[in-house]
Amino acid sequence: MSRFSRANGVCRHRLPGLIVVFAVAFTAGCHREPSRFDEVQEKTRHNAPAVSKEAVPGALFNKMFPKPSGDFDVVYTQEKVGFAQAKLVKKGEDVATLSIFDTVSNPEAADKYKNTQETFESYPIIEIGNNGTGLLVGGRYQIQIRSTDANFSKFDREDWLKKFDLANLAKLQ
Repeated sequence: MSRFSRANGVCRHRLPGLIVVFAVAFTAGCHREPSRFDEVQEKTRHNAPAVSKEAVPGALFNKMFPKPSGDFDVVYTQEKVGFAQAKLVKKGEDVATLSIFDTVSNPEAADKYKNTQETFESYPIIEIGNNGTGLLVGGRYQIQIRSTDANFSKFDREDWLKKFDLANLAKLQ
């Protein structure tokens, strides 16, 4: 039997080589650029742990949150090392999310406050999108209030910032 097959016109001993050439040519154009999520994943995987060992326990932050008053209730929703979060509820409806974050685990979060000229009770304050207000306390602890109700304004968020125990938060280590 000849090595040349008339049915397909290809030498049988060259067929595996041609398959490899086509496979390499096909996959050569399939390179994917890394996304911003891939970059963060890579940093987390190889550099520092997700939460610094120096981060303050979230239970300490709970003491710094505003106390319920009037029609408002504060409902704690999350607590972990370096972070605590609560919902601000008015007459059974969520109006805002309150949180405290220890930026020792993510110093870039504190960097956002370096260029602001605005202060709130001597602490740098920034607007975060249309619905958020951030305050950096003691150069380390970020308080955020995010409106979840369109009627809860920037001025409402600032009123609730006053209700946090800012002085004691600044002293935490």
